Order: sequence, then structure tokens, then C-alpha cells
Amino acid sequence: MSKELRFGIMTIQRLSWEKEVQRWKDIEALGFDSIWLADHFLDPYDPTDNWFEAWTLLSALATVTERIRIGTLVTSIPLRHPAILARQALTVDHISNGRLELGLGSGVSGETDPVYDMIGIDDWTPHERVERFKEQVEIIDKCLRNREISYEGKYYSIKNAYMHPSPIQKPRPPLTIAAMGKRMLKIAAQYADTWNSLGGDWNTPAEKMLKKTHERNEFLNQYCNEIGRNPQAINRSFLFYGECFNSIFESEENFRGIVGQFKDIGINEFIFYYPREPNQLSKFKQIAKELIPKIKKD
Repeated sequence: MSKELRFGIMTIQRLSWEKEVQRWKDIEALGFDSIWLADHFLDPYDPTDNWFEAWTLLSALATVTERIRIGTLVTSIPLRHPAILARQALTVDHISNGRLELGLGSGVSGETDPVYDMIGIDDWTPHERVERFKEQVEIIDKCLRNREISYEGKYYSIKNAYMHPSPIQKPRPPLTIAAMGKRMLKIAAQYADTWNSLGGDWNTPAEKMLKKTHERNEFLNQYCNEIGRNPQAINRSFLFYGECFNSIFESEENFRGIVGQFKDIGINEFIFYYPREPNQLSKFKQIAKELIPKIKKD
């Protein structure tokens, strides 16, 4: 049985508060299922540009939207202790009346993001980063499911931490786990309600992103089967990232063709960056109002 198709928008938090509010209201009015913020200390590609902190902004934007699912794509674990993040998630789940999608990722390395040297935090090795990520996901899952938890891991220790009140969503807000490597995919197989991938870096061709995403999707199915979890329990999400997707909102043909290719390999949630070019806004709105409802019914 095929999963329900979902469509979301990623916004980059450079706008003024007033303009960001209007943009989110417009996106919700267009009928999208979800809307997301990026989670960095600053824009790693343009550190001197305007930038607002994701979770603070998310909690405020929750108050000016009503229906749309909201989240960070994805929260960078080096920036926060997992119990603090769980408390933030619990709070936003209440503020949004149960609309939070909790996105989690291992964070990018110092080769891409200058935050580590800038604010003096450790840039973990890839191996340690995945180990820490697993512990963070375990802690967050426990914190949001239980009213009192203790945890003793290699990197994190929690003793009789109380979590009141309970989240609005039961048994907890759904977890979106970003994973591309095999070790990360095994964590997603165990804990994710949604698995997210972006396929490659900015310059990766669309064909290669499609191939790699298909391979990762198959690995995720395999890892689910190995632990006795139904692979169908996990939504499959793709962030359309990179130069190859800049034209996706130029025509209905482009949009339908690209979405169809990823749907064919098992993706059921499609997340796009809000158009960077003003001349794409008209077609973007038309696609949202007219084409996406048709695709959902196909």
C-alpha cells in the first residue's frame, strides 16, 4: 500500500520577522503540508548575512500558523545537549498544538561550517559524530516518551530527569532523521518516523542524487527487516537541494517530472526550498494550488 504524498517547503531565516511571518502564512495558505527552518549558528556559506536562531524562531512562528506541520530540517546535534533539545521540542509541541516534526541530524563538519572554531565547540570525527548521534536520539526518544528518565552512555549521562508536561502528540512528536551513511541509516531504521535524505552536495547531478537515494532507501528497508520493523512504518522524505533543482518551479512539466522520478523510487514526502528567484513565484503558487492536489490524487 502506497503512502500518502506530502509536500513541504524549506525557508532560510534571513528575512525580517515581519516578512518571515508573512511568508509562512502565505505558504500555509497555499496548502503545503509542512514548513521547515535550517538549524545552524549562522549561514555557513555567508557568515555575515542576517540569520535567526532556528528553535527560537520556530516557537514564534508556531503562534502565527494554524494547520501546517512545522520543524527544523534538521536540528544539528553538536549545538545542544539532547535533554535540552527534548525540552525545546516538548515546548514547541505545546505552542503549536501538536504540529511539531522533530528533525534530527548529525551536523556538518568544520570543513563546511565555521561554527566550531567560531564559538569553541568540538568538531567530532565522523565515527564519534555517529556514536553521539545515536545516544542523542535514544535520549530524546526516552525524554519525550517518559516523565522521568535516567541514561548512562559513553558520551551522555542523565540522572532522574523529569519531563513534565507530556507532549501533545502521543507517544511523542514524530522524528525525522536525516541519514545517508549506513550507520546513520541503521539508526533511522530503529527510531525514525520519517527518513530524510538530500542526495548529495550542491553540484551533484540530479541523476546521481536519484541513484544514491534509491540505494539508501533499499538499505533502509534491509535494516528495518533485520530488526523486525516494518519498512512501511517509515515515511521517506527528500530535500530537493542543489543547482540541478533550481528549475523545478519553472514549469509544471519540470515539477511533475522530477517529483515523479523520486516517487518511483519510494519517496513520499517532497521538500523544496522556497523559490530564490522572484520570477518563479507565480509558477510556484500555481503549482501549489493546482498541480500538487492533482499529483496527490493520481
